[in-house]
Amino acid sequence: MQVSVRDNNVEQALRALKKKLQREGVFREMKLKQHFEKPSVKKARENDEAIRRARKLARKKAQREGML
Repeated sequence: MQVSVRDNNVEQALRALKKKLQREGVFREMKLKQHFEKPSVKKARENDEAIRRARKLARKKAQREGML
């Protein structure tokens, strides 16, 4: 991952880097890796996340179609 520094503006480049890392999910992954997570807990969390994503997608689709 690369971020270019233009006009010696490091703060702007740092903000861009943080935004890219956030989009890639690096911060979230680091937070999850801080402590050990049992396989059963990990599986349950991933299932919950999948359900949440599906519901959000369905909500957005319904809103686009004008149902809400």
